Amino acid sequence: MASEEELFASVDALLNEEPHLPPPAERARLREAAGITQARLATALKTTTQSVKNWENGRSEPKSPRLDAYQRLLNGWAAKYPAPGAASAAAPVPAASSETAASEVETADAPRALAVPATGPARPATPPAAASRRPAAKKAAQPAADPRFPHGPLAVLDGDGCAYGTGGILLDCPATTVVELVEWTLRESGLGAPRLHRNGKDSDPLIVLTAAAAVKLGLPERLEGHEQRRSLRLPEDHPVVKQVVKAKWRLTQRGFGPWARIYRKAQGRERQCVQLAVLSWDALDERSWPGVTQMEPADVARVLGVYATRVITPRGSTAVSGLELMTALRPPTRAVRDEASGNWVPGHNPGSLGTEPMDPAPPEATPEHPVVVNSGWTGGFLNEEAYQWARPVDLLTDEECTLPFAVGLDLNTAFLAAAARLVVGLSAPDHFHAPAFNPKIPGSWLVDLSHVEVDPRLPSPFTPDGTRPTGPAWYQTHTVAYAQELGYNVQPLEGYLRRETGAYLDPWHDRLKNAYVDTLADLGVTKDLDDRAFLTAMEQHKDADPAMAAVLAAIKATVKGGIGKLRERPQGKKYKEGERWPALQRPTWRPDIRAAVISKARINMHRKLRNMAAMTGLYPLAVLSDCVVYPSPGESPLDFLPYAASGKPQPGGFRLGPTPGLAKLEGVQSMLWAVDLMEQGYNPARHIKGGDAVLDEGE
Repeated sequence: MASEEELFASVDALLNEEPHLPPPAERARLREAAGITQARLATALKTTTQSVKNWENGRSEPKSPRLDAYQRLLNGWAAKYPAPGAASAAAPVPAASSETAASEVETADAPRALAVPATGPARPATPPAAASRRPAAKKAAQPAADPRFPHGPLAVLDGDGCAYGTGGILLDCPATTVVELVEWTLRESGLGAPRLHRNGKDSDPLIVLTAAAAVKLGLPERLEGHEQRRSLRLPEDHPVVKQVVKAKWRLTQRGFGPWARIYRKAQGRERQCVQLAVLSWDALDERSWPGVTQMEPADVARVLGVYATRVITPRGSTAVSGLELMTALRPPTRAVRDEASGNWVPGHNPGSLGTEPMDPAPPEATPEHPVVVNSGWTGGFLNEEAYQWARPVDLLTDEECTLPFAVGLDLNTAFLAAAARLVVGLSAPDHFHAPAFNPKIPGSWLVDLSHVEVDPRLPSPFTPDGTRPTGPAWYQTHTVAYAQELGYNVQPLEGYLRRETGAYLDPWHDRLKNAYVDTLADLGVTKDLDDRAFLTAMEQHKDADPAMAAVLAAIKATVKGGIGKLRERPQGKKYKEGERWPALQRPTWRPDIRAAVISKARINMHRKLRNMAAMTGLYPLAVLSDCVVYPSPGESPLDFLPYAASGKPQPGGFRLGPTPGLAKLEGVQSMLWAVDLMEQGYNPARHIKGGDAVLDEGE
């Protein structure tokens, strides 16, 4: 093994040799010739950073030969090959990959930071075909760095005091207690993110603790108990909690759990709040963040950093983040001038849900809600849920049973597609008797739709289980409007309607749609692929880059969980019916908005099913939320989807593609397998992928 001095000498020689080589090729040759792995590079940086720190604190003299050689390497490398889109060495930009050129970063109020290649196993490169389809300008474009937050939105802290930031940033964190960590984060780290709306608030910095970092700070490596670990909290008499309180910091009512918020009252405009996430306490749910907890700290920082840049800095589960994103993009207040005093004061922000919680109409609430229990309401409830339907076996034809395959199609983020341009109520509901139906007014309508005829080979559009209604029931506006679209007269008996309306979810939809499409593109699935190439790319996309695949899963979970949080049910065994639970204190506890999204998604699904039957004569075997199973002569959706003579997909039916609302292949099984499940009373759509699908109810 060569000594470090020999290592640096060989690196310097290579840097001065053949300058015409492109940076990636020369960096690859540099690593091969000098024998530097990414892990060794990170280790050397730790040593150098600690040496500088000791020198600055007067504890020891720097080892000048090593430091000078390594500094010369970094400066030379950064000068010859700056990161794409980097404005200056003082304002680092998130790197596009682990091979981003290293550069030294210093700010007046932040600790010394080195931008280095991310540690951990090398990530597979994006396939050349996918890379060539992405516009170069878009790839190079980077958001302007906010000078207040030079080191990005978050960092992952390991047990050695190294905080891994986005873009390969490595910070030296001297904290040995949680209190010291909070103060370092606010005063020295340079972490945080600017607000997403001019009337909103900046995102608080996030520090993610590895198991080793948690133990170093005095926290238990695991939270143990009979409840789910994500629901557990440190007891109030735990030494760390006492330290926090003694230092005059506060914890939110959720206490010190996997996602802990530590804060002091804001002074003027300056917020004093730090979000902590403890990896070994299951802060990152495996279903929403697959494989992330097993990654190296630098890769965890990459995953969360991309999510923070494209969606929002995580503040809890993906469901919590989905709800927080709604508020961040539609802040409840804005500055207005007080005519009496001339001062600027907080006022209502039009289009938002305001600052005060709002009780729903009785049929929109849940059975345990106070408006139901206290009023003795017995008039029924909205049942706007996702489909769980399988066609009766006796309605299968001989021709269908002889087809060899059952092919499942899955609609991309169906709830997100339904949120686009969705008009919802913003004010409290008003009660009306025998109102004339108006499809432009959001609300809940009591109406009898049992007379609407639907082909028995299709599910009813009005019920989640696909059965025909038997009498009057409560429906959301989109469901009643679809009955009109089918040509039937509707005469509501009652209505709880809202006078003030708006497309509240529009910015939420737009941001998450862009995040979803951009992340799929990073995995090689781009908009310009034809259907055959799209199916091929989707087969391979999860293997292209596990980190970006985890980001994609988190984005999808954010959509589903955010919609579900609009009607969060009470939790805990001690809850008694009729009591108010904490979620009801949020202005975003709006079951009527959740019902509107799910109603529109279900109606969109039924409209496509009806159009498919008209164009192809095919009827579905089963539907589960956004997944539909069709009998098929081949193993590919291309064998039964409708195409025009020109080769273009027919409008109105299911279409393949990477954007929300378009379809992808969910799974393929034999027709015999599907019929066997249906005869046993099971839903083939739940198992078509080869496992037990999760029902996307928005819960």
